[in-house]
Amino acid sequence: MKDDLGAEVGLRGVPSRVVSLVPALTEAVEATVPGALAGATDYCTHPPELAVSRVGGSKYPKVDAVLELGPDLVLANSEENRPEDVERLRAEGVPVWVMAAPATVPDALASLRALLTEAFAVDAPGWLVEAEALWAERVPIRARAVVPVWRKPWVVLGRDTFGGDVLHRLGVATVYGEHTDRYPRPKLDELRGWFDAGEADLLVLPDEPYEFTDDDGPESFPGTEYVLVSGRYLTWYGPSLVDAHRELTAALRSAR
Repeated sequence: MKDDLGAEVGLRGVPSRVVSLVPALTEAVEATVPGALAGATDYCTHPPELAVSRVGGSKYPKVDAVLELGPDLVLANSEENRPEDVERLRAEGVPVWVMAAPATVPDALASLRALLTEAFAVDAPGWLVEAEALWAERVPIRARAVVPVWRKPWVVLGRDTFGGDVLHRLGVATVYGEHTDRYPRPKLDELRGWFDAGEADLLVLPDEPYEFTDDDGPESFPGTEYVLVSGRYLTWYGPSLVDAHRELTAALRSAR
């Protein structure tokens, strides 16, 4: 088996002691192959009742703690995890499956389908089939949005991002969707300029990785229509995508 980056994974049978370094993959595996996870990061918050050993953060996991768990598979992501950590795990003989940072919802779902059906030898779960159907089409664009994911400095969704494609399929284009960077860092004046020029008409503020609220974020864009959304629904790929389609659609309709 090869991962999304074309590297040999080297599995020695169906994995039963898995360590996930990616919150979305943690949720996907636990929902599909309950009990297979032996460890996860501190940021793997779903399912909330998950009781496994914690191995630190996604960006800086405690590699020794991962090794101590004796995993027969580690799950990583090319954007969230450092190549040097992946290389060390592989050097220690641990199979690692690296998911490419998905640019679209179908990309993410195809990657999940490959992981679950090939590595874990299970049929595509119901949540995956339902998510594939829900997100197969795009609706007509009705708004153009600035979508910050961080402030101090401001960081926004740019080109080829999963979150950007999620919004686009729900009728919201991102003004930085054609930018050369995936996560541009524009100054606040530039962000405000999109609205002043009438080229953006919606501010979308997720609650992760930065926790924007009614009192933290909108005040920088006075008079701008905005909506607060779940960062998990916007950026996680997995079972949450089923609820995300309904919840994000409702949230975008309630912009204020």
